Amino acid sequence: MQTQSRSEHILELARELLDDIELGRTDAERLILKASRLARWVGSEEIRYWLKLELGGYNNTNATSLKYMGITGRWLDREKGTGYWGPLAQQEASINAEKAKLAALRVPDTSGDYASVAIQHVTGTMTASSNYISRISGIRSRVLAQLHSFVSEVYYEKEFDNLSESIFERYKSAVDTLIAEHCGDVLEKIPAVMSRLAEGDEESISQALSTCRRIVESFADSIFPPSDSTVEMGGNVLKLDASKHQNRINAYIHQRIQSASRKQRLRQNLANLFDRVSTGVHKEVTAEEAQSLFLNTYLFLGEVLHLPKIDG
Repeated sequence: MQTQSRSEHILELARELLDDIELGRTDAERLILKASRLARWVGSEEIRYWLKLELGGYNNTNATSLKYMGITGRWLDREKGTGYWGPLAQQEASINAEKAKLAALRVPDTSGDYASVAIQHVTGTMTASSNYISRISGIRSRVLAQLHSFVSEVYYEKEFDNLSESIFERYKSAVDTLIAEHCGDVLEKIPAVMSRLAEGDEESISQALSTCRRIVESFADSIFPPSDSTVEMGGNVLKLDASKHQNRINAYIHQRIQSASRKQRLRQNLANLFDRVSTGVHKEVTAEEAQSLFLNTYLFLGEVLHLPKIDG
């Protein structure tokens, strides 16, 4: 199953489970079985083991079992080791049985010497059944609350992931289009960087960073070709010849932004980016840092290409 379809499957399964729990539309055993499938998909080993206990019963030899005995309120006397060790389905069956027994009980309509004893016996039994139902229902509620917490966490995490992926994919598509329109040769270099970064060894990382630098340089040549002229920015006169790639990108930005603070931010980002990809060619850089640099390069190109030309 592809990554995207797997993510969608997890999201759909979590959504179904939330509805099952909140609407009470399935029994305990089916609920636990479906939740076990979700835990398997997301790789939650502790939750998987806990759900296994809810299917087959608890034990006093495993730390996770003892932990969830407490979380689900199953202990009668922890020091003596007494409690409700049965699975959730057994607890539900006990609740139903006690409710049926309680429904069948009637205070006897009798009189005589034994009337008081009979009434006390029936009312005592009714009270005991009510207390038992309350105690077991508490266990069931805690199990469902714990299950709801797990499923909700998975659901909202996947919702956020999908939203993030959607936002990035839309932005990436727009950036790719702009790069293709303004500097197609830059777009051709990106697969080479990604391939080198995937290899992850020191030489491949160095080559990837070298390509990142060439991308920035090629980008400068495409959006602001070199010339013998100069430009005045912030009181400084900057050359725009073939070797002044940063100057030319900054000149392009200068023509399109009126905000001094944004100009400064982009100028600083470019300087840091150029310095890091240049230094990284000669120094050891982790695969994670190299990936960050490549992503930063890509996002920087996108932001610059999205800048509108100032009218007039």
